[in-house]
Amino acid sequence: MADHQGPLVRLRDVDKYFGTAAALNGVNLEVQRGEVVVVIGPSGSGKSTLCRCINRLETITSGEIEIDGVPLPPEGRALARLRAEVGMVFQSFNLFGHKNVLDNLTMAPMQVAKVPRAEAEQRARELLERVGLAHKADAMPAELSGGQQQRVAIARALAMRPKLMLFDEPTSALDPEMINEVLAVMIELAAEGMTMVVVTHEMGFARKAANRVVFMDGGQIVETGSPAEFFDHPTTDRARDFLSKVLTH
Repeated sequence: MADHQGPLVRLRDVDKYFGTAAALNGVNLEVQRGEVVVVIGPSGSGKSTLCRCINRLETITSGEIEIDGVPLPPEGRALARLRAEVGMVFQSFNLFGHKNVLDNLTMAPMQVAKVPRAEAEQRARELLERVGLAHKADAMPAELSGGQQQRVAIARALAMRPKLMLFDEPTSALDPEMINEVLAVMIELAAEGMTMVVVTHEMGFARKAANRVVFMDGGQIVETGSPAEFFDHPTTDRARDFLSKVLTH
């Protein structure tokens, strides 16, 4: 089904309107396999909408999006399959509050991918180990700090063995001291070659982990480049203005 050639994600002339307001306006973007693309820009620039359109939580108004060479399916089973291949981590942790940490991780593999319980639990424990939370397998989400909940949410997304991970402002609801523990997990994932699209305000993460920075404003991609190019030599006035505000604080 997949072509295994070319980019893993391809957006062509994507528009997204909410009523008459354009949240995305003529967006073209390709994400290569193993690439970490960090999307930054002012509030309301379309960053989160872009992220949500890639796994079809939002339906685009026009244009097309392909993942692994296959156009995004409208709905039904094909969409569920696609979502299984695309992990998503949100600003809010979205864990199931009535299930313990281990069950949060095993639920989708068992129900969606029909993985046997023993195998799902083994994978879940390995992932919890990886995010530094092996000792919290039996805890309920409410017993965890925000940073721990977000690390569980990342592990839960990884439990489905996704081809692509989307992060939509994964640290913006966290206290400052918890932000680094989540970013450390993401930096490790990036180093291991996971294909990632990350919407974030964390410029340090963008510098350290991104292969490419995409700067959005007004629903459009205004500028794109390597972290060194973008942060040290932005080419557009809008990017320079944005950086002057965020890098001085």
